[in-house]
Amino acid sequence: MNVTQTGLERAASPHEMLAAAMRRKHAILFVGAGVSMAVGLPSWQTLIDHLLGELGLESSVIVGMHDGYQMLAEYYRLKRGGIGPLRSWLDRNWKVAPDRVAASRLHRLIVELDFPVIYTTNYDRNLEIAFEVYGKPYAKIGNAREIAGAPAGVTHIIKYHGDFDDDVSLVLTETDFLNRLSFNSPLDVRFRADALANTILFIGYSMSDPNIRLLMHRIWQMWEESDHRHDRPKSFIFMPSHNPVQEAVLAKWGITMVTPRNESNVDHGLADFLSDLQAQLNSAADRT
Repeated sequence: MNVTQTGLERAASPHEMLAAAMRRKHAILFVGAGVSMAVGLPSWQTLIDHLLGELGLESSVIVGMHDGYQMLAEYYRLKRGGIGPLRSWLDRNWKVAPDRVAASRLHRLIVELDFPVIYTTNYDRNLEIAFEVYGKPYAKIGNAREIAGAPAGVTHIIKYHGDFDDDVSLVLTETDFLNRLSFNSPLDVRFRADALANTILFIGYSMSDPNIRLLMHRIWQMWEESDHRHDRPKSFIFMPSHNPVQEAVLAKWGITMVTPRNESNVDHGLADFLSDLQAQLNSAADRT
């Protein structure tokens, strides 16, 4: 994007590129845990503490484990013969009161920006609640049957790591995550098609998450092997602060990092970014 500005031309900003893709309905949103935690969703540490308590383990057993909840959940499945009770606990506790979602500026903006497809690795129903609060129709998709039955003309909310309504769909234990490395489940097939045709905006993710890094690498690899890498749509990830290492790695994968206009205001940075994007869209609409 470092095009020399001459007065006649300049590099398009991320907002402008995203807005252009959204006007063509060629942009999809990918939502991570940071969006739900912004309205009070329990942290992963809450899940780890519950698993340790349920299994009678000391916290020292997960020292050195990255994303230790996945291995603990695997151990839980081995010891209990399934994850049904754990899924029930998550369903009861991994939620936010609907009035908090209704009061969330961030969730309102996600609904109003009208992405045709929203992927999320979150298990909770916060996105669905937001769409219901604002009376906007949607189709929840968590498995192959729901892919086939989803109506056209409404936002598709794709639960990429599963949904509490379907135990089989949940990607929670280490085996679940390792199985997804093949990148060939029905939801992966759908995502590959969407990634080929659309700009992607990732929000609510940390680059410390190996699963999201793998996903981004897969998208890059898919385009590299296609012999059409130069035709790849632009993709973006919102990060709360600038990091030159992450920026360089993401750029190699064809993903542009965007950061808040005021990095000191971390709590409102993402909502401000989406609000600026909405203003860009509205401004373009006023000119037509």
